[in-house]
Amino acid sequence: MLLSAMLLLASAAGDVTTLLPPPDLKGWTRLPIPATLGVNPKLQWKVDAEQKALICTGEGGHEWLRYDTEVGDFELELDWKFTAKPGETKYNSGIGIRLSRQGEIWYQAQTGLAGAYLFGNNITPEGTLRSFNLKADMKENRVKPAGEWNHFIIICKGDTISLSVNGAVVNTLTRVGLRRGFIGFEAEGFEVTFKDIKLKSLE
Repeated sequence: MLLSAMLLLASAAGDVTTLLPPPDLKGWTRLPIPATLGVNPKLQWKVDAEQKALICTGEGGHEWLRYDTEVGDFELELDWKFTAKPGETKYNSGIGIRLSRQGEIWYQAQTGLAGAYLFGNNITPEGTLRSFNLKADMKENRVKPAGEWNHFIIICKGDTISLSVNGAVVNTLTRVGLRRGFIGFEAEGFEVTFKDIKLKSLE
């Protein structure tokens, strides 16, 4: 409780908070995709405290690891890389931003060798639920090969989400209807590491 209060105070002040689950994942929830499937009993998330890294082995099914503190306007900065696997070309994972509590509404920064872009299931300001995919609008594929680190900066401000990959903005989504939500990291069958995860409140 004390740690959660400290994180909220830091975010409210506009300071940068390092997001790293404790070894027991307290304060984070495994959320299956879709949520109706139920959680796979096999745990696929582990924390390397020394490297300040969150590691997904990719061996526990399709799910989010959701940070349980709801956030509104923020900047999320992190590094990520896939563990290279001989012959593999279809690496897949992602970072969820402004997820609804059970994941019915979701916005995702895709991570994959084919590029990083925004897609998801948006509720418009008029209240209509619509899927979207901005892969075709991606300015360029700036994702590095598996085994190399990539740097994301994701900014959620008002009705706009922008994604910067390795130093340049590749996608911007407007008319975002969900103004508050949860951050999550996606497991989708591949080993991926997220580190130096920094959250800054823009409220």
